[in-house]
Amino acid sequence: MQTAQVSAPAARVYYNDVVVRRFAIMTIVWGIVGMTVGAYIAAELIWPTLNFGVPWLIFSRLRPLHTNAVIFAFGGCALFASSYYVVQRTSHVRLFSDRLASFTFWGWQLVIVLAAITLPLGITQSKEYAELEWPIDILIAIVWVAYGIVFFGTLATRKVKHIYVANWFFAAYIITIGVLHVVNNLAIPVSLWKSYDIYSGVIDGMVQWWYGHNAVGFFLTAAFLGMMYYFIPKQAGRPIYSYRLSIVHFWALISVYMWAGPHHLEYTSLPDWVQSIGMVFSLILLAPSWGGMINGIMTLSGAWHKLRTDPILKFMIVSLSFYGMSTFEGPMLAIKTVNALAHDTDWIIGHVHSGALGWVAFITIGSMYALIPKLFGRKEMWSTRLIDAHFWIATVGVVLYITSMWIAGVMQGLMWRAKNPDGTLTYTFVEALKATYPFYEVRLVGGLLFLSGMFIMAYNVFKTLTAPDARPVQVPVPAPAAV
Repeated sequence: MQTAQVSAPAARVYYNDVVVRRFAIMTIVWGIVGMTVGAYIAAELIWPTLNFGVPWLIFSRLRPLHTNAVIFAFGGCALFASSYYVVQRTSHVRLFSDRLASFTFWGWQLVIVLAAITLPLGITQSKEYAELEWPIDILIAIVWVAYGIVFFGTLATRKVKHIYVANWFFAAYIITIGVLHVVNNLAIPVSLWKSYDIYSGVIDGMVQWWYGHNAVGFFLTAAFLGMMYYFIPKQAGRPIYSYRLSIVHFWALISVYMWAGPHHLEYTSLPDWVQSIGMVFSLILLAPSWGGMINGIMTLSGAWHKLRTDPILKFMIVSLSFYGMSTFEGPMLAIKTVNALAHDTDWIIGHVHSGALGWVAFITIGSMYALIPKLFGRKEMWSTRLIDAHFWIATVGVVLYITSMWIAGVMQGLMWRAKNPDGTLTYTFVEALKATYPFYEVRLVGGLLFLSGMFIMAYNVFKTLTAPDARPVQVPVPAPAAV
């Protein structure tokens, strides 16, 4: 008698959410660290003696630590988590390489720790958003190449023919940030912790702000738009309002953003025609930016009632409002006549934080609230009321912060240019500084409110993760559809 052979069932393949969970948790940890440093240096501007005469606590050393922590630690971890999560779900495959994905996590954490050590010690290139010295820059490049291999390898092995638009934004940011980082940080090392740029003078300034503005454009805008295009439709339970508009938004944004950097160097030794190009492209940039904002907000058509009961959706939609506001303000500030008033004033600080807190932090917080329960086997976060409280506290904090800086900035610009009939300046710089102090106090209150919201989030996440039925879950990769 011939025995029939029965083949063993194929082993199920699961998404790699281990690395996503790690990055999601560290997003909250580094958010608290970075914003605590921000609140501290805001207090130092009111009470300078808070540095206690300790060199590594002075404003000029802690300020780059704050920017690196909130942008690359808080924002970076959020982008690693969301891009790894989204690319798996929209491609129906596991991450290309578990080992490389794990390496990106530990490598990125090492970069952050090294930044936290070297910057307070005064080890810096003194370049905005690119302060880290050459050994750390090399580590960043290695981690970023590994990140690109994991992301694009996953896309290449996808089981779905279509590439969802969120992945377009993530792909553009990964490629562009890699190129920007390498070109801007080309330097000649002279010791372990010291190097000199290969560029000099106005060329160095141009390359720096080609990098600096496009770090904002791709790291802090395009990448978080990828987050928006996935999590808002998911949370709203609605398809994206216009898929065609999302493609137009993508190509218009990445085509125009690259040329707007010179608006940071208006009224400098940069050639006037280059400054004018930066201004013109900044004005053009308004159209694709608002196209994306409208696309995200209109996704709630037919689902606006959900805002009454879903504070996570509130975070996401209000983030788009701040995105629209800051992308209107940016082109306006690029107009030379406006820039003449606003440049080097606290108006610029208000503009930066309307984007950083209102847009980047809000869409990140909303996405993490949506993501974390799914990663740890919970139906929802432990407390919806705490999310709602977080939303209102953070919103009040942002409004206090940016309005105080707007008013302070306009006041500073007007005081600095005021003249007496004989042509002498009406006010000394110290008088302008003294008039700014009340607004610094309001800014500190706003920052502390936003920081307290992050502590509320951390507590809510802790309770969610330690609930009796909370456990990390393995989500199977969907089987390919039958042809």
